[in-house]
Amino acid sequence: MKIRERAERFTAANEVRKMGLYPYFRPIESDQDTEVIIQGKKVLMMGSNNYLGLTNNPEVKKAAIDAVNMYGTGCAGSRFLNGTLSIHLQLEDELAEFTGKEAALLYSTGFQVNQGVISTLIDRGGFVIIDRTDHASIIDGCRLTFGKTVKYEHNDLDALERTLKGLNSSNGLIVVDGVFSMEGDIAELPGIVKLAKKYNCDVMVDDAHSLGVLGEGGRGTAAHFGLVDEVDLIMATFSKSLASIGGFVAGDEVVIDYLRHHSRALIFSASPPPASVASASAALKIMQREPERIERLWDNTRHLWEGLESINVDIGRSQTPIVPIHIGDDLNVFKVCCRLQEEGVFVNPVISPAVAQGEALIRLSIMSTHKFEQIDKAVEAIDKVLSEFEIQRSR
Repeated sequence: MKIRERAERFTAANEVRKMGLYPYFRPIESDQDTEVIIQGKKVLMMGSNNYLGLTNNPEVKKAAIDAVNMYGTGCAGSRFLNGTLSIHLQLEDELAEFTGKEAALLYSTGFQVNQGVISTLIDRGGFVIIDRTDHASIIDGCRLTFGKTVKYEHNDLDALERTLKGLNSSNGLIVVDGVFSMEGDIAELPGIVKLAKKYNCDVMVDDAHSLGVLGEGGRGTAAHFGLVDEVDLIMATFSKSLASIGGFVAGDEVVIDYLRHHSRALIFSASPPPASVASASAALKIMQREPERIERLWDNTRHLWEGLESINVDIGRSQTPIVPIHIGDDLNVFKVCCRLQEEGVFVNPVISPAVAQGEALIRLSIMSTHKFEQIDKAVEAIDKVLSEFEIQRSR
């Protein structure tokens, strides 16, 4: 089948567009704050990963501007060759210290971290074990390995142990989201670490949604459980709490150096640009200097939980600022999403394959900079719209 023929067979998006319910690629005409401008109208942003509210922080923006003035707009090459700047090395040192690891390595995106690390470290005869609901970047990293990939049921330690018993290799890696990006629950990391020791596996934690959210000072899932020394690799993105774009992995110096010289996603990709690196570094400093941001994030999260509970909405397994509202049917998700925007509230629609068929949901994300009144407005709008469409409020 030719490429055009295959593309023409994809009609789902146009069908939803014709119904006036297409909820993707909505252009935002302002900065990522608690309110944004869409089509000239103010909308309450309840779907951003800007957990600490730093994307429009003056100090972060100034750091980006200063970096451009000093280094230019890009690096014109890969980290491996001409694209390593002094600020890359500085941020790597800062992140290693922050995460409690010997060394860290920057990549251009968080997606590339998972692709580049997993595909590099697992050889033929090795295996990767992943939670069934791990992020797509983890899955794609597994697809690039020469080893075997095995999934286990979500956060089910018994299922994980059954899987480990059935494998026989000295090159095994368990990769898990610290906070799961759709359900908002936290990985059962203590049990995972215990099983990894029992079956001689390494553990890698994806802290994309944990950095700046969990653990002392926002240090992530391993810190949350007191397991920093027991987890082999910690990765995270800059595109959430660190108000930028890019990613890193932290671990033992010998492993990081191996990745420096073997990870294709690092060696053959352009280097993270100066503005992105400098803004992430500035955000990291603010996060450590102002722990009250994390405290406010959790105050706001609890306020949202209580508000949704007051209107009898079941938020499932959520334990974090990621809060799902389960709708079930894809089309109903689109209807609810578009109606909420009409009511002045932006939320994210999530359908298969991001979640299982029939488990479609809208996803809310809280920021530390939200006001209680804004959260109350969102809850009021959700109550109104769910009632309009007679959506069942519990699973």
